[in-house]
Amino acid sequence: MNSILSDRINQMEESATLAMAKKARELKGQGVDIISLSLGEPDFKTPKHIQEAAKSAIDEGKYFAYPPVAGYQDLREAIAKKLREENHIAEAKSENIVVSTGAKHSIANVFMCMLNEGDEVVIFSPYWVSYAEIIKLAGGVPVLIEGTLENNFKATSAQLKEAMTDKTKAVIYSSPCNPTGSVFSKEELEAIAAVVKSKEDVYVIADEIYELINFTGKHFSIASISGMFERTITVNGFSKGYAMTGWRVGYICAPLFIAKACEKMQGQFTSGGTGIAQRAALAAIAGDQTPSKEMEKAYLQRRELVLGLLKEIPGIKTHVPEGAFYFFPDVTAFFGKQSGSHQINNADDLCIYLLEEANVSVVTGAAFGAPDCVRLSYAASEEELKEALKRIKEALTKLA
Repeated sequence: MNSILSDRINQMEESATLAMAKKARELKGQGVDIISLSLGEPDFKTPKHIQEAAKSAIDEGKYFAYPPVAGYQDLREAIAKKLREENHIAEAKSENIVVSTGAKHSIANVFMCMLNEGDEVVIFSPYWVSYAEIIKLAGGVPVLIEGTLENNFKATSAQLKEAMTDKTKAVIYSSPCNPTGSVFSKEELEAIAAVVKSKEDVYVIADEIYELINFTGKHFSIASISGMFERTITVNGFSKGYAMTGWRVGYICAPLFIAKACEKMQGQFTSGGTGIAQRAALAAIAGDQTPSKEMEKAYLQRRELVLGLLKEIPGIKTHVPEGAFYFFPDVTAFFGKQSGSHQINNADDLCIYLLEEANVSVVTGAAFGAPDCVRLSYAASEEELKEALKRIKEALTKLA
């Protein structure tokens, strides 16, 4: 039947995070006590005032019609205001904003609008699983530059300069980073910006979806650097910082010609995002930020908890993530070991072993461009995290 399907879908890799989450759900459905640390999904409820805004929008009865393709004007204005005041992106205006069905949709719009066959996109690796597949779907060629554990998994401006060619069209990174939790400093981003500005017609896609979960207290947007607004597509959304994953609202702030192109693309593919979800998003960005700050504090506490527990496991090597809600430990110490019928040759094998032996789901680092690592989400309760790390430690000690 594969001959009936298109080459593009046959060649596309399945999302490793969603695949592992699917396996975990299937086992749970069979009655197995699985603790899932595979999805990047807050375990908090959407804050009450955001829920109430959605209910009010339903009651008003005027948000059931097709929304404007680029999003409601008041939401776009609120996003632009936030970017000017909090991210210091002085040029941000409502016409630069396109609201989409989640940040993943935003990224897909951008690459579908920008890339021609053979255009290269430099990806700072480790990277979020969908970047490379979306780039390839749009006809582009992913070019990875790899950060190391010793440098908190952050690739450098020198590596970027070396990787860029005449075919380079764009650069993409996330900060705070999924999967590593690393945060690029102002100085690091200024160095990256200098390299980008040295080349004509190269653009930066800055994925800032984890902006509100940043333990450094110093989130910095590359678009705020002089001369970079015209070269940057800032991607953000409401899923992580506002616990709104299922509401599906993301956005870009881009130079006007790119924003217009993305609006055109979206108009043909999906039209505007859900009206009720957009009203909730407006309440999120313009309303009380206290719940988001409280969630950030809780994540920091969980980071410290998990860090302490990981340090108790012989063979685990990890850095200290500065944001988001992931650990990305090096697990090469377990390669070549076995327990019963389980032979651990790589991170994929280790993830399957932990799922079957410990009933804990984590994701292979291979999917993020780092085959020596696994990604562990600590967006779970402290009780679940303690039990999960206990199970992981017991399972790993069985390997010899």
